[in-house]
Amino acid sequence: MAILKEKFLIKGLGGGKKLKGTIAVGGAKNAALPLMASSILFKKQVAFENIPDIEDIKRMGELLELLGVEVERTAPHSYTLNASKITSGDLDKEIAKRMRASVLLTGPLLARRGSVSFPHPGGCVIGERPIDLFLEGFKKMGAVVEEKGERYHISLKPKKKLKGTEIFFRVQSPTATETFIMAGLLAEGRTVLKNCALEPEVKDLADFLISCGADIKGAGTTTIEINGGKELAPPSKPYAVIPDRIEAGSFLILGALCAETLEITNCEPSHLESITALLRLAGVKISIGKNKITVSSNKKTKNNGFRSVSVKTHEYPGFPTDFQAPMSVFLTQASGESLIFETIFEGRLSYAEDLTRMGANLTVWDAHRMMIKGPTPLKGRELEAPDIRAGLAYLIAAAVAKGESVINNVYYIDRGYEAIEKRLRPLGLEIERMQ
Repeated sequence: MAILKEKFLIKGLGGGKKLKGTIAVGGAKNAALPLMASSILFKKQVAFENIPDIEDIKRMGELLELLGVEVERTAPHSYTLNASKITSGDLDKEIAKRMRASVLLTGPLLARRGSVSFPHPGGCVIGERPIDLFLEGFKKMGAVVEEKGERYHISLKPKKKLKGTEIFFRVQSPTATETFIMAGLLAEGRTVLKNCALEPEVKDLADFLISCGADIKGAGTTTIEINGGKELAPPSKPYAVIPDRIEAGSFLILGALCAETLEITNCEPSHLESITALLRLAGVKISIGKNKITVSSNKKTKNNGFRSVSVKTHEYPGFPTDFQAPMSVFLTQASGESLIFETIFEGRLSYAEDLTRMGANLTVWDAHRMMIKGPTPLKGRELEAPDIRAGLAYLIAAAVAKGESVINNVYYIDRGYEAIEKRLRPLGLEIERMQ
């Protein structure tokens, strides 16, 4: 799989509030990926719409095709998937090691075929993302787990099916919760999942499966019960993916820093309460509608009127770890001292050195805690995107900064944000994609 060496050239606004207009939020990456994986549960074609046109979706499509699933992109944001003839249960090493979400395929593949093999799943280098939740869960459901070389091999005894059981997740993991919801649907008997993740994307998967006839109770709570064995029937109409709350929140931060007025449409405000509450506490002017949020500048206040706030990441409905890097950029422009406490991943403050080079006053205490003193003017620099969310944070920092910035490795940004430069340009940001 070849990755284009592309970069963004961004002319900064020098702290000015010059962006203006409307930007629509796309479908949620973290909802679309498990929905695509769920196609393996069906022996008939399933259809989805509002799928974002991003690199992770393309990679998931390639993984499915290599397993024998027919994947057709019927429109820019619509797909049909037909898993009636699955020919393999082995996940491609190169793709799977690049994308953590590949592990979503293991549950439905094991339940459908009786075996699956895969490399240790990869993705962004943001800290430990343990696989033991999955291995322990599959063992409890009656599977044999072996590690051979660089691959895990999980299998059932001949003519045996997964067995319903009770699984307690020692950490709230959306990916593990989604994987075992799907595994439980083709298992014998009842599966009870405890300490489940509460993210809207988990409930969206359950809602889709329930619309197909699945017996799932408790989605959206910490205890989910799945009664397996029922044949699933795809809905007559394409299922629409929910809006991407991470993209919406990132646009909120960009608007607070750089816009006179920015209207963010096609979003679900109830999924964004942690970020809107914190930004309001920091002095950002926000107006919330039914499916839109508007952020406006405080023209008459000194230093934008932004106040320092402390940020502690937490599982949903707490402040998402995916907002942490963009929020740190915001806090470089707020008056006072702010504390960042990253509780989910130990590698997610790696961007601090680059923000310091841009002029930010940051003190990293350890792998989880950082102090930010502001406001400080930022200056354009050449940057290397380290992961999806920090890559978008660099874009926001470049927009705030004085002078030009170059962001390399934009493949990471493309993994999570569709055609971002084409969407930001009409708002007034000078941004170009170059090879």
